Amino acid sequence: MPDPARINHHLTESLLLAYATGELPEAFSIAVAAHLSLCDECRARSMTFDVLGGALLETHAEVLSDGALAATLARVRSEGPAPTPRTPVPADVLPAPVRGYVGGGLDAVRWRPLGGGVKQAILYRDEHATARLLSIAAGAAVPDHGHAGTEITLVLAGAFSDGIGRFGPGDVELADEDVDHQPVADPGGDCICLAATDARLRFHSFVPRLAGQIFGI
Repeated sequence: MPDPARINHHLTESLLLAYATGELPEAFSIAVAAHLSLCDECRARSMTFDVLGGALLETHAEVLSDGALAATLARVRSEGPAPTPRTPVPADVLPAPVRGYVGGGLDAVRWRPLGGGVKQAILYRDEHATARLLSIAAGAAVPDHGHAGTEITLVLAGAFSDGIGRFGPGDVELADEDVDHQPVADPGGDCICLAATDARLRFHSFVPRLAGQIFGI
């Protein structure tokens, strides 16, 4: 289980709000729920946004006005900090929200090799987004790519680095159309990630582009 004190990259307030109001695609909700099960800080913030989400649903017309979100946040926060939740104790490297889709722990994952030391397993896919597990062999790299939409990547085990930073267990990397990167797994061990995307990746080389079309990446 990741040490909550060592989680350095967190969910944004907009993602937490969308999760609280049920506006996220299911694939993204899996990634958010998995991170919340690991991160004390984001889980406490999420409890505040659960209250906020209810307030927004009750005052939808007001939410549409300028400054309404900031004002509602101020009202919720004036009620005091959210209570500190208990730290979950997962029985596997896969958080409970992920195990529910896998049907078990890491040994139950049905990996499909993609080449170059990278494997994937699709957890959920619909017309809006896809959630997949990725396994990147120690020292291996995901081909250089950009994004046609939004990607949420949650590290479950190991770590990877790219041009943005280093991401270890529990960390979340958020990428959009402005991000081009090449994640490289740390040499100390395989990196297991949960990735949710709402559009295909834009690989910069021919072979990865072809593989992306074949495997639906």
